Parts: sequence; structure tokens; C-alpha cells
Amino acid sequence: MNFEKSMYSINKGLWGTSVGGKETLNSKGMLPESAWPTQVSEHEIREMELGFEKGELKTVDGQSFNNPAKAIQYLQSIAGPYGIGRDIHVGDTIIGIKGRVGFEAAAPLIILKAHHALEKHVLTKWQLSWKDQLSTFYGNWLHEGQFHDPVMRNMEAFLTDTQQNVSGKVFVQLHPYRFQVIGIESAHDLMSNKFGSYGEMNNAWSGEDVKGFSKIFGNQVMIYHKVNS
Repeated sequence: MNFEKSMYSINKGLWGTSVGGKETLNSKGMLPESAWPTQVSEHEIREMELGFEKGELKTVDGQSFNNPAKAIQYLQSIAGPYGIGRDIHVGDTIIGIKGRVGFEAAAPLIILKAHHALEKHVLTKWQLSWKDQLSTFYGNWLHEGQFHDPVMRNMEAFLTDTQQNVSGKVFVQLHPYRFQVIGIESAHDLMSNKFGSYGEMNNAWSGEDVKGFSKIFGNQVMIYHKVNS
């Protein structure tokens, strides 16, 4: 028996593996290299392509998956040996107790980051804003066992609707202990030079338009300060 390994409690799931040990019982401490279930064995930089359809991961490096669980497992088998997704999570329980636990979740973190990068390109500013707010509440309420609250169906309707245009490819580079999203391709990409370039020339308005817009947009604040000065 490996008594060193037995010092740690390991719970493996589809959406990551948690690791608990003496280092996580206090507010300071990091798990040693030997405690992580997946050891680092890949060191060469690798570029990957993730394909999404209406927000769902469908392809990994051109390989198609109808079962999302299979896609997650396949990505995990590739990214896990890079040591990606290791961290210490500080969580709040429903009874108000805080706790720390180590976790490794290479595939989930890559999927979430890639999906969010695609969303930032295809969703509008306010779609992104409201989705962030609702998803935080939704995740907490789900974690606390309130899946059957009817408000969850209301939020699901909004969240599902936002995914209609979240389709395309996301390109990711894997490095030892880290990864980075290097770009996307999508037919729904709102970042188009047909309408102008960020911080450079625009094609849809003039300088006079900007002056008028700025004056009207600041009208409410101007009225407030004149009334209260």
C-alpha cells in the first residue's frame, strides 16, 4: 500500500477530481506534486481545436461526439497529463462553514474558458452581462439542492436562448500547468471589420455623430449635477 497516497482523500468525477489532505485543512498550504492523481507527463506545446454547436461541445480536434460526457473524458485524457486545472477551491457550505479542497479539472476549465471566449465574440454586451448574473445565482441555487424551484426553469429559458448563436471553433494551446485561448472562428462573430476596428477607424458613424451621442448619453448626469449643485 502507498501510505503517502492514502494521506489524501480523492473523489473523481466527470467534472473534475477533488483532493483533500492536511494542507487543505487550514487557510494556508498547497498540495505537493505527489498528491495530484494525474502526474505531469506532457511537456510539448500542443494546439487544439474545440467545436461548439449552440453552446455544446461537439468536436475535439475534429473528432465528433454526440455524448457530451465522452467529449469531456476525451479532452481530459489529453489535457490532464499537462497538469492543467490544478487549484485550491474555497467553498461555502449551506450551513455557513467554509472549506478548502484541492481539485484538478483540466477539461472543465478549458471548456468553460473556450466557451466563454466564443460567447464574448457572438453575444451582445447585455446578453453577456445578464447571463453572468443569472448563471451565478443558478449555480449557487443548484449547488444547494434547489433544482426544482420553478425560478430555475425561468433562468434556463433565458440561458438556453442565449446559446442559439454560440457555434464555432475555439483554438487552445496546451502548456505544462497552463493553457491559453488563442482565438475563435464563427459565422456569428460580431467582431467584424466591416463595422470598424477597435480603437482605430470606424465605418458606421462620423465624428459629428459621436459628439451628438456623447451629449445625449451624458444628459442624465448633467441634469443631476445642475439640480444638486
